[in-house]
Amino acid sequence: MARINPRQVEAFRAVMLTGSVTEAANLMAVTQPAVSRLLRDLQELLRLQLFEKRGTGLVPTAAAMALFTEVERSFVGLERITAAAEEIRGRRIGSLRIAALPALANGFLPRFAGHFLMDRPNLNLSLFGVISPIVVDWVLNGQCDVGFAEVPIAHAGLNAVRMPAVARVAVVPEGHRLAGKDVIVPRDLEGETFISLSAGSSSRHQVDQVFAQQDVRRVLRVETSLSEIMCGMVSSGLGVAIADPFTATEFAGRGVVARRFEPRIDFDFAAVYPPQRSPSPVAVDFVEALARAIERHPVV
Repeated sequence: MARINPRQVEAFRAVMLTGSVTEAANLMAVTQPAVSRLLRDLQELLRLQLFEKRGTGLVPTAAAMALFTEVERSFVGLERITAAAEEIRGRRIGSLRIAALPALANGFLPRFAGHFLMDRPNLNLSLFGVISPIVVDWVLNGQCDVGFAEVPIAHAGLNAVRMPAVARVAVVPEGHRLAGKDVIVPRDLEGETFISLSAGSSSRHQVDQVFAQQDVRRVLRVETSLSEIMCGMVSSGLGVAIADPFTATEFAGRGVVARRFEPRIDFDFAAVYPPQRSPSPVAVDFVEALARAIERHPVV
């Protein structure tokens, strides 16, 4: 790679600091076309898109934000900036902020993220486990680079990518009369104490609809917004539940037995990106790799 011209870096820094080519030109005491040419040459040299046009202005890309961190540490030398650009292009440097619904965040996603980071020693990660409405809110406000929320998602303007659907499972206490069955159907749960997700959620509606269609009555004694709490209650021996397979897997060997449930009730969720900018390349890589891992997730 050819060496970077210090004026190119100066123009990039000036635009990042001032937010416009006009102000950057004033700061550098050069013309606007000169600043534009320096930016264009820098992007071609680094093979990175640093800015996107929004109306009459420029918006920094995720690559620009990552590179700017290195530029601000300019005492390390232009050689370090060149190396940083190569790492950004390879999605191995920078930061990634993720918010995910608890069903993913309570075990499966952290393990996946750990493996993802092992190949990217200079990539920093912030991972938050929050309920789906908060995931959507944080992504909308630009607080996270990507979020994972249960569908349907209320905000149609979000850039959403549907993740592979997985089947919910029946969870019963160890030693329960149904623990020896390979497949559990609604009629098996007639009269059982049932631990439900919170009323009003789409998941609760899906589950209740299946039992209503088959005229099966359960004893609805407990409800909660978190699948982890639901499985924890099942492990106490209090009752049974229908849960997502990720949480059920976390409770295997902890007083809970998971069995295939029919008819199938899908656990559907999507990856969502902030609407104000193009998705971060490393976030896209993360989502695509996670989708492949979900497809390999063992079926109960």
